[in-house]
Amino acid sequence: MPVPWFLLSLALGRSPVVLSLERLVGPQDTARCSPGLSCHLWDGDLLCLPGSIVSAPGPVLVPTRLQTELVLRCHQETDCDLCVRVAVHLAVHGHWKEPKDEQFGKAADAELEEPRNASLQAQVVLSFQTYPTARCVLLEVEVPAALVQPGQSVGSVVFDCFEAALGAEVQIWSYTQPRYQKELNFTQQLPALPQLSVSADGDKVHLVLNVSEEQHFGFSLYWNQVQNSTKLWQHRNLTGPQNVTLNNTDLVPCLCIQVWPLEPDSVRTSICPFRKDPRAHHNLWSAARVQLLPPRGWRLEAPCSLPAEATLCWQAPGGGPCQPLAPPLSRENVTVNKALEFPLLKAHPNLCVQVSSWEKLQLQECLWSDSLGPLNNDMLLVETRGPQDNRSLCALEPSGCTPLPSRASTRAARLGEQLLQDLQSGQCLQLWEDDLGALWACPMDKYIHQRWALVWLACLLFAAVLFLLLLLKKDHVKVWLRFLKEDVHAGAAARGRAALLLYSADDKGFERLVGALASALCQLPLRVAVDLWSRRELSAQGPLAWFHAQRRQTLQEGGVVVLLFSPGAVALCREWLQDGASAPSAHGPHDAFAASLSCVLPDFLEGRAPGRYVGAYFDSLLPPDAVPALFRAVPVLALPSQLPDFLRALQGPGGPRPGRLADRAEQVSQALQPSLDSCLRPPGTPEAGREVGPEAGDRT
Repeated sequence: MPVPWFLLSLALGRSPVVLSLERLVGPQDTARCSPGLSCHLWDGDLLCLPGSIVSAPGPVLVPTRLQTELVLRCHQETDCDLCVRVAVHLAVHGHWKEPKDEQFGKAADAELEEPRNASLQAQVVLSFQTYPTARCVLLEVEVPAALVQPGQSVGSVVFDCFEAALGAEVQIWSYTQPRYQKELNFTQQLPALPQLSVSADGDKVHLVLNVSEEQHFGFSLYWNQVQNSTKLWQHRNLTGPQNVTLNNTDLVPCLCIQVWPLEPDSVRTSICPFRKDPRAHHNLWSAARVQLLPPRGWRLEAPCSLPAEATLCWQAPGGGPCQPLAPPLSRENVTVNKALEFPLLKAHPNLCVQVSSWEKLQLQECLWSDSLGPLNNDMLLVETRGPQDNRSLCALEPSGCTPLPSRASTRAARLGEQLLQDLQSGQCLQLWEDDLGALWACPMDKYIHQRWALVWLACLLFAAVLFLLLLLKKDHVKVWLRFLKEDVHAGAAARGRAALLLYSADDKGFERLVGALASALCQLPLRVAVDLWSRRELSAQGPLAWFHAQRRQTLQEGGVVVLLFSPGAVALCREWLQDGASAPSAHGPHDAFAASLSCVLPDFLEGRAPGRYVGAYFDSLLPPDAVPALFRAVPVLALPSQLPDFLRALQGPGGPRPGRLADRAEQVSQALQPSLDSCLRPPGTPEAGREVGPEAGDRT
């Protein structure tokens, strides 16, 4: 049965190392012989009638061996069928008969000499059967007299070819007409397509490979990209049967699976089961990115080809939709992973790229915001040029393009005359120009400053009037200010300063000591962040990402990062300083201290640490000179002996009075003492007030 090309092309693959089948062009059957022989293929098929065996009158040609080979018969470049090539090896069978009567010997020799010098001819039949087809072809072969040696092989004749289906069983017979011996037969099982099935289970996708047990096979996951180019993702050699699990986020429409037996000339099976999967299309757009290529190029990057249209748009600050610009980049189809160029004169942070599919916006990137900064408060003027040097200007606003000048009530209409003057005086930046028009970006900051100047003037006037009223009621004002001051202090105390506590998890006892310190600091109050209380977020984000987020939030709120030194932390710092750029590996999956060194140490090396960091150590666990000198750029305080100075550094300039600070230091010292005693107690010594036994360990 002919194999459809869409299945055969997936099954056979493209690797010449694994599979290299010869291609035959054209639908005609052909025959060829070994050197010295001549052969001819009869047109059309014939009936398969072997007939009975007859005696050979002398030397005759008979088939001795059948040999097959898989080839491809291609009607066009991408239209091929699997085909079986058959080679029939021939030999001379039988002998010349000798004369019985001596008196006629000379005459008989003369008669026998003529046939012995003649060539041998034979009609060789090839019968081919596979469900549901059967064929018989006839080959005429002639062997010259010089090669006729009884019992010797004379060569072979090759027939191209019998079409068959993958996985089919084929049977081949060969004999001559007339038939001088039992027909040769040959049975072959063609390679079958291994079965692949896909099933989903929650967030996982299971690939079931139905391969016979203990069979070794290759397994590949690849992306079938633009113009049938492939990009390998994973490759493994496995033993069947197998179940392979993928995440839902790994699925894209062009993700294909390919398996093949680890044998020479093996047939590959491929399947691309996610082409119409909604999850795969969602993941594809999530993975797509618009990349800026200097100086004015860009590229849409995605794992698979996708139907996309792109256009430039103008994003005004303060939110709102990005307004498409027909010129200079009209909506056009975009080829994935191909470099394109913007027809722009100048870049601008408010210029963005919109990528749509089937008129639905899928992606928007403001490519120049990273290099040119945040969005500018500029007004985009669109210039349209007509015949005879006629031109018109309009200002792009959320409500549309407002003509200039105009009596409308929009912002651009009110500033129309000023915008035209800015354009004529060269204060606007030209972004694009051609014969049809131009785009100009005009700054609006000065007009905003003028508006705010009026607001500030009104505020100052109101403050002066309020001050006069307060002078008239001075006694009431004093009482009100006292209450206001108390409210401010109460609010500040309730909120507290942010503090990020970093430490090295040397052992369980030290972790309990850190937890006690963090809990005591929260009572001051301080807003303390420590990885002991954020295990779930730490596992989800990873130590480095968690530290980056906490450090950025703490410093943005005017907080402080506390480096709590211990023997383990000092060892990590020294290892980092000795190895240079190669950071040490983390002690565990939740060790934020080791992960944070890649950001903490550059702050100290570049002089950014003062005012942001405070160091501390427990004087009973670490000698003062053990802290590396690099960290002495910030206060490094001993606990609990220097607790008042430590709390003063944490709470900042607006902290409580000295007497109040001493009371808080005493509270923190009392909270730390049990955990500190536990760290100093020799291993194996039971803690006071705690039960010893298996039941005690279960009480948490």
